[in-house]
Amino acid sequence: MKVLVIGASRGIGLEFVKQYRAEGHEVTATARDEAALQTLKALGAKALPLELLDAKSCAGLAWQLDGLQFDTIWLNAGVFGTDVAAPSAPTQAEFDLVMHTNVLGPMRVLPALTDCLAQNAKLALLSSRMGSMALRTSPNAWLYRASKAAANSLLKDAAIAFGGRASCVAFHPGWVKTDMGGSSADLSPAEAVASMRAVLARVGPQDNGAFLNFDGKLLPW
Repeated sequence: MKVLVIGASRGIGLEFVKQYRAEGHEVTATARDEAALQTLKALGAKALPLELLDAKSCAGLAWQLDGLQFDTIWLNAGVFGTDVAAPSAPTQAEFDLVMHTNVLGPMRVLPALTDCLAQNAKLALLSSRMGSMALRTSPNAWLYRASKAAANSLLKDAAIAFGGRASCVAFHPGWVKTDMGGSSADLSPAEAVASMRAVLARVGPQDNGAFLNFDGKLLPW
């Protein structure tokens, strides 16, 4: 199987690379800095530089992927940003960092993936249940919530655009012990990734456009 992981510098993205490589799959992965790229290469992955906040870097992704096709694609890159609760307004810089990374980033990357989808491919966007409108009970982190709600919208559009060729889903990875999730989180990256991989392996055209928990439970938008 040929796998692409967008955003594999650390945490969940890096764990995807580790697990797929451990099973002998061919993995291509992106990272922002040279140290992370070297880590990916040491794992046996094809490492590509990508900075989602740089339009030129994103525009160059298509030629880096030219001629390649993938059975599985994970869009993992994202940031939490400052925990600003409603109705306190974020600063312009806070807004730009979160929205440009979590929303504009995928919008820049998805066009480069159009010719990279193998027939019956699977594309997964790492979202968060914090982006769900139906499940929302707290006004905290409203900038992050807004970015993930917007990212969910992008996934639905991708599911329509790529439908018939690929099955596209959004995932809530759970509360994971990463730099973002913190040490008190419920799941290790290894546990979260193993669960999501198992669920994605079962995903088919009937699931296109779904919002899934890491354990496969269907989540409301």
